[in-house]
Amino acid sequence: MTRAPLVALADWRLPGDPFDAVEQAHALGADGLQFDLGGPGRGAWLDAPGTVDRLREACAARGLAPLAVAGNTLNDIGLTAPAGSEDAARAEHVLIRVLDAAAALGAPLAFVPSFRRSAVHDLADLRRTAVVLARAAREAEARGLLLANENGLDPERARALAEEVAVPSFRLLLDTYNPKVAGVDVLALVEATGAWIAPQVHLKDGTAGVVGTELLGDGDGRVWEALAALRAQGSAPDALVLENDYRDGDPRRPALDLARARAHATDPAHTRS
Repeated sequence: MTRAPLVALADWRLPGDPFDAVEQAHALGADGLQFDLGGPGRGAWLDAPGTVDRLREACAARGLAPLAVAGNTLNDIGLTAPAGSEDAARAEHVLIRVLDAAAALGAPLAFVPSFRRSAVHDLADLRRTAVVLARAAREAEARGLLLANENGLDPERARALAEEVAVPSFRLLLDTYNPKVAGVDVLALVEATGAWIAPQVHLKDGTAGVVGTELLGDGDGRVWEALAALRAQGSAPDALVLENDYRDGDPRRPALDLARARAHATDPAHTRS
């Protein structure tokens, strides 16, 4: 019998620091957490001396699985920075820190985004991003990790990026609402890139391309249809990670979203709770 996926939260979408996120996730009954590396404007660095060890112990004490480390600060640096530039060196340094933090935390996945300064606008950006990600994916493989990239690319370019990277440990991280924001059909994206989609999927919803306060399934993101499309391709995820914005501190919305995601994880025909 196939095991139901874990239902988890992202610490950067909760109020407070990563240790606060552990307590909130435990109180809400989540199975695990993804963590952000941090950085300027994004909170304290996750890999500050002793922090990862304490966080790993806190997760173990609360029965939470550390699922991934994200390098969201790369949106402020740029994966597409020209080779040899100061920003390119900074980006590669951050990538190694993300991988080392994930390995130390005991998480199976590290992922990096391609938005804002890391966004892929043209073929040159795509090729430069692929070079950087291929190098990082080989480093991930050496650490026993998967490396994923989260982006807003259309199906053809997303597939082209994965093919250009061409490293077995590389994946694409699916967020169920990013395609809507980018004007992309999420079902077409899954069909084109299913073979590369990471085993952890971000769930969020919204209306007309804007993430608001809609519960999962109440917006126009086709959340459950996207998961059904993944399963149809034999790519059932290991973890469903809620990425709606819960930073207002009200526990009711994350509790309701967790219940909906868990009901769907247990019985995919169930889309509401």
